[in-house]
Amino acid sequence: MRIGFIGLGTMGGVAALNLIKGGHQLAVCDLDSERAKEHLALGATWADTPANAAKDADIVFTMVFGPKQIEQVVRGPYGLLSAMGPGQIWVDMTTNQPTLARALSRELAAKGVQPVDAPVTGAVDGARNGNMTQFAGGDEDTIERIRPVMELMGPKHCTGQSGSGSIARLATNTLWAIHATAMGEALKAVKSGVELPRAWDALKIGASESWCMHHDAPSVFAGHYDPSFTLDLCQKDLGLIVEACDDAGTPAPATRLVCAQFEKARQTYGGEKGELHVVKLEEDAAGVSLRMEGDWVPHWEK
Repeated sequence: MRIGFIGLGTMGGVAALNLIKGGHQLAVCDLDSERAKEHLALGATWADTPANAAKDADIVFTMVFGPKQIEQVVRGPYGLLSAMGPGQIWVDMTTNQPTLARALSRELAAKGVQPVDAPVTGAVDGARNGNMTQFAGGDEDTIERIRPVMELMGPKHCTGQSGSGSIARLATNTLWAIHATAMGEALKAVKSGVELPRAWDALKIGASESWCMHHDAPSVFAGHYDPSFTLDLCQKDLGLIVEACDDAGTPAPATRLVCAQFEKARQTYGGEKGELHVVKLEEDAAGVSLRMEGDWVPHWEK
């Protein structure tokens, strides 16, 4: 298929490469043309605006920073609304406000475009290895029609009507942030005399088992706290989660406490620091180190 791909950041860049390697012709667009070097070397073409990326495309994928950016991509000068029309499909993989996701979908649908909101999860290694989970909201016949394309990037899960993909993504972010914060508190068992390797073994089984404990704890042990996703990005996502809770009229006390903890980490260490500095808060407060010897290959290099 002819594909427009807008947003070649940490996740989007490698996802687009998987589409090229899958045999599709891509027109790629990003604010930083340097990010497209590998894509162009593999046969992609460069588009200097979202509208040009969408021109003649069967599908347009977008994966940008957040609501402000995706609104600009769609509604801005030379945006998708100025270029897309009947027969085209728009798949937005941005972590977005559900209300904005629905509004943008309605606007493009009015022009005959089939919209799908499909924000993603799975970290950089998931994107690199074609195992990036996509939560797809929208017309299920449309999603099924493009399933072979989407599955080049990873598994897709249909979540229901337009906007539901964004809600599912925010729910997964909520659990991850709670798990990451709790992981730091649980690993402080070393303060009371449990050896760190034994503590980790115990916490990876039974009721405490989580993807976070398996996948993310090594970034703490290595001491880099996963710079592939920053505290600024965490707070952007958590802000969307709290906003969604407010819109739904739900108190969500655990979510709000965790949001405050991530903000404390951001203020303490800097927004550009890795997401798992929320665990370092616990290390520093308890006066313990969670460094552990091991061959901790960063997940984004796997």
